[in-house]
Amino acid sequence: MLQNIKTFTLTNIIIGLTVLMYLVQTNIEYGTVRMGLNILFLREGYYYQVLSTMFAHGGIGHLGMNMFVLYQFGNMIEKYFGKGIFLALYFIGGLLTSLGSFYFMYSIGFNHNLVGASGAISVLMGFVALVDKSQRSGIITWVLIISVAPLLIGLPIAWYAHFIGLAIGLLMGFFIRASLLKRG
Repeated sequence: MLQNIKTFTLTNIIIGLTVLMYLVQTNIEYGTVRMGLNILFLREGYYYQVLSTMFAHGGIGHLGMNMFVLYQFGNMIEKYFGKGIFLALYFIGGLLTSLGSFYFMYSIGFNHNLVGASGAISVLMGFVALVDKSQRSGIITWVLIISVAPLLIGLPIAWYAHFIGLAIGLLMGFFIRASLLKRG
Protein backbone atom coordinates (compact mmCIF):
# COMPACT_ATOMS: atom_id res chain seq x y z
CA MET A 1 0.00 0.00 0.00
CA LEU A 2 2.80 2.45 0.83
CA GLN A 3 4.28 1.93 -2.64
CA ASN A 4 1.34 3.82 -4.13
CA ILE A 5 1.70 6.86 -1.91
CA LYS A 6 3.58 9.54 -3.84
CA THR A 7 4.97 11.14 -0.69
CA PHE A 8 7.39 8.21 -0.23
CA THR A 9 9.69 9.06 -3.11
CA LEU A 10 13.43 9.23 -2.54
CA THR A 11 13.26 12.90 -3.47
CA ASN A 12 10.77 13.61 -0.71
CA ILE A 13 12.80 11.60 1.79
CA ILE A 14 15.90 13.64 0.88
CA ILE A 15 13.86 16.83 1.32
CA GLY A 16 12.83 15.64 4.79
CA LEU A 17 16.45 14.77 5.67
CA THR A 18 17.62 18.16 4.41
CA VAL A 19 15.09 19.98 6.58
CA LEU A 20 16.15 17.83 9.55
CA MET A 21 19.83 18.55 8.89
CA TYR A 22 19.07 22.27 8.63
CA LEU A 23 17.53 22.06 12.10
CA VAL A 24 20.68 20.30 13.35
CA GLN A 25 22.88 22.90 11.63
CA THR A 26 21.07 25.80 13.26
CA ASN A 27 21.12 24.21 16.70
CA ILE A 28 24.76 23.21 17.09
CA GLU A 29 27.65 25.53 17.80
CA TYR A 30 29.21 26.75 14.55
CA GLY A 31 26.83 24.46 12.66
CA THR A 32 26.99 26.39 9.42
CA VAL A 33 30.79 26.42 9.43
CA ARG A 34 31.01 22.75 10.40
CA MET A 35 28.48 21.60 7.80
CA GLY A 36 29.34 24.03 5.00
CA LEU A 37 32.25 23.44 2.63
CA ASN A 38 35.21 25.66 3.51
CA ILE A 39 38.94 25.69 4.17
CA LEU A 40 38.46 23.32 7.13
CA PHE A 41 37.99 20.65 4.48
CA LEU A 42 41.74 20.80 3.85
CA ARG A 43 43.19 22.27 7.04
CA GLU A 44 41.30 20.17 9.58
CA GLY A 45 40.36 17.11 7.52
CA TYR A 46 36.62 17.84 7.51
CA TYR A 47 36.20 15.63 4.45
CA TYR A 48 32.53 15.04 5.20
CA GLN A 49 31.87 18.65 4.17
CA VAL A 50 31.64 17.74 0.46
CA LEU A 51 28.43 15.90 1.42
CA SER A 52 27.18 17.90 4.40
CA THR A 53 27.24 21.13 2.38
CA MET A 54 24.36 19.72 0.32
CA PHE A 55 22.25 19.60 3.49
CA ALA A 56 23.31 22.92 5.04
CA HIS A 57 21.59 26.16 4.01
CA GLY A 58 22.02 29.88 4.53
CA GLY A 59 18.54 30.48 5.88
CA ILE A 60 14.95 29.33 5.73
CA GLY A 61 14.33 31.12 2.40
CA HIS A 62 17.38 29.44 0.86
CA LEU A 63 16.23 26.06 2.17
CA GLY A 64 12.65 26.57 0.97
CA MET A 65 13.63 27.64 -2.53
CA ASN A 66 16.06 24.76 -2.98
CA MET A 67 13.60 22.17 -1.66
CA PHE A 68 10.87 23.49 -3.97
CA VAL A 69 13.10 23.04 -7.04
CA LEU A 70 14.38 19.67 -5.78
CA TYR A 71 10.78 18.52 -5.36
CA GLN A 72 10.01 19.37 -8.99
CA PHE A 73 13.11 18.01 -10.71
CA GLY A 74 13.86 15.12 -8.36
CA ASN A 75 10.38 13.62 -8.51
CA MET A 76 10.27 14.05 -12.28
CA ILE A 77 13.60 12.24 -12.75
CA GLU A 78 12.54 9.47 -10.36
CA LYS A 79 9.27 8.98 -12.24
CA TYR A 80 10.69 8.89 -15.75
CA PHE A 81 14.22 7.53 -15.24
CA GLY A 82 14.09 5.65 -11.94
CA LYS A 83 15.37 5.95 -8.42
CA GLY A 84 18.89 4.73 -9.24
CA ILE A 85 19.49 7.40 -11.85
CA PHE A 86 18.07 10.06 -9.54
CA LEU A 87 20.35 8.98 -6.67
CA ALA A 88 23.42 8.84 -8.92
CA LEU A 89 22.74 12.27 -10.33
CA TYR A 90 21.97 13.87 -6.99
CA PHE A 91 24.68 12.36 -4.84
CA ILE A 92 27.52 11.56 -7.26
CA GLY A 93 26.82 14.73 -9.22
CA GLY A 94 26.41 16.71 -6.01
CA LEU A 95 29.71 15.44 -4.59
CA LEU A 96 31.51 16.22 -7.85
CA THR A 97 29.96 19.69 -7.84
CA SER A 98 31.11 20.24 -4.25
CA LEU A 99 34.65 19.19 -5.14
CA GLY A 100 34.66 21.31 -8.30
CA SER A 101 33.29 24.31 -6.42
CA PHE A 102 35.87 23.93 -3.67
CA TYR A 103 38.66 23.68 -6.23
CA PHE A 104 37.35 26.83 -7.93
CA MET A 105 37.09 28.71 -4.62
CA TYR A 106 40.51 27.60 -3.46
CA SER A 107 42.27 28.25 -6.76
CA ILE A 108 41.12 31.89 -7.03
CA GLY A 109 41.49 32.66 -3.34
CA PHE A 110 37.84 32.76 -2.26
CA ASN A 111 37.54 32.08 1.45
CA HIS A 112 33.83 31.32 1.52
CA ASN A 113 31.65 28.86 3.32
CA LEU A 114 29.67 27.03 0.64
CA VAL A 115 26.19 25.87 1.71
CA GLY A 116 23.15 24.62 -0.11
CA ALA A 117 21.77 21.92 -2.35
CA SER A 118 21.66 24.13 -5.43
CA GLY A 119 24.82 22.63 -6.94
CA ALA A 120 23.33 19.13 -6.76
CA ILE A 121 19.98 20.47 -7.97
CA SER A 122 21.77 22.11 -10.91
CA VAL A 123 23.09 18.63 -11.78
CA LEU A 124 19.47 17.44 -12.01
CA MET A 125 18.60 20.47 -14.13
CA GLY A 126 21.56 19.81 -16.45
CA PHE A 127 20.43 16.23 -16.90
CA VAL A 128 16.88 17.30 -17.79
CA ALA A 129 18.24 19.96 -20.14
CA LEU A 130 20.16 17.28 -22.00
CA VAL A 131 17.44 14.66 -22.25
CA ASP A 132 14.51 17.02 -22.91
CA LYS A 133 15.30 19.51 -25.68
CA SER A 134 12.01 21.31 -25.15
CA GLN A 135 13.13 22.40 -21.68
CA ARG A 136 16.80 23.06 -22.50
CA SER A 137 16.73 26.79 -23.20
CA GLY A 138 14.38 27.47 -20.28
CA ILE A 139 16.58 25.57 -17.85
CA ILE A 140 19.78 27.22 -19.03
CA THR A 141 18.10 30.64 -18.84
CA TRP A 142 16.84 29.88 -15.34
CA VAL A 143 20.31 28.81 -14.13
CA LEU A 144 21.75 32.03 -15.57
CA ILE A 145 19.07 34.09 -13.80
CA ILE A 146 19.45 32.40 -10.40
CA SER A 147 23.22 32.69 -10.68
CA VAL A 148 23.58 36.30 -11.84
CA ALA A 149 20.51 38.22 -10.58
CA PRO A 150 21.32 37.74 -6.85
CA LEU A 151 24.84 39.05 -7.46
CA LEU A 152 23.41 42.21 -9.00
CA ILE A 153 21.54 43.01 -5.79
CA GLY A 154 24.47 42.11 -3.57
CA LEU A 155 23.52 38.65 -2.33
CA PRO A 156 26.48 36.36 -1.63
CA ILE A 157 25.68 33.45 -3.92
CA ALA A 158 27.90 30.62 -5.13
CA TRP A 159 27.12 31.18 -8.81
CA TYR A 160 30.00 28.92 -9.82
CA ALA A 161 28.35 25.94 -8.06
CA HIS A 162 25.29 26.39 -10.28
CA PHE A 163 27.37 26.44 -13.46
CA ILE A 164 29.58 23.54 -12.35
CA GLY A 165 26.50 21.51 -11.39
CA LEU A 166 24.79 22.27 -14.69
CA ALA A 167 27.90 21.15 -16.61
CA ILE A 168 28.24 17.97 -14.54
CA GLY A 169 24.54 17.21 -15.09
CA LEU A 170 24.93 17.64 -18.85
CA LEU A 171 28.01 15.40 -18.83
CA MET A 172 26.43 12.73 -16.64
CA GLY A 173 23.30 12.93 -18.79
CA PHE A 174 25.35 12.26 -21.89
CA PHE A 175 26.75 9.06 -20.37
CA ILE A 176 23.43 7.96 -18.84
CA ARG A 177 21.59 8.53 -22.11
CA ALA A 178 24.24 6.57 -24.03
CA SER A 179 23.97 3.75 -21.50
CA LEU A 180 20.17 3.68 -21.75
CA LEU A 181 20.31 3.66 -25.56
CA LYS A 182 22.73 0.70 -25.51
CA ARG A 183 20.32 -1.29 -23.33
CA GLY A 184 17.68 -0.79 -25.93
